[in-house]
Amino acid sequence: MDKVIDGVFYTSLKQIYNPKGDVFHAMKQSDVGFNGFGEVYFSSIHYGDIKPWKKHLHMTLNLVVPIGCIRFVIYDDREKSPTKGLFNEFTLSPEKYCRLTVPPGVWMAFQGVGRELNLLLNVANLEHDPNEMVRIDLEEIKYGW
Repeated sequence: MDKVIDGVFYTSLKQIYNPKGDVFHAMKQSDVGFNGFGEVYFSSIHYGDIKPWKKHLHMTLNLVVPIGCIRFVIYDDREKSPTKGLFNEFTLSPEKYCRLTVPPGVWMAFQGVGRELNLLLNVANLEHDPNEMVRIDLEEIKYGW
């Protein structure tokens, strides 16, 4: 990837291995991308399925995939953005254990890549509000899924 969309961060995370069970870090208050706390939730996606484009107007997402493998595609259509028109693709999994920070105002869709359970964790700065986001069909933004 040549250029990352303005405001997007891809941060390596620490895993602490223990023979009785591992620790997977997700986010600390001092981390880049932390923009306050609103809610934390898990979401799953089945292998091959794609959850279509969604744009949050105010919420910052901090996404981690502790189980499975998920491909995230982000598209920037913000008028004053230096990365307007750019797509970024990130694949997160325990093997590529990172946090993806997605700022408000950019589009995101994601696909289940792992054949078993694909689970994402979102540490969001705001509580869920259906009026705070815009959803469109997958076909409305052209991308080679």
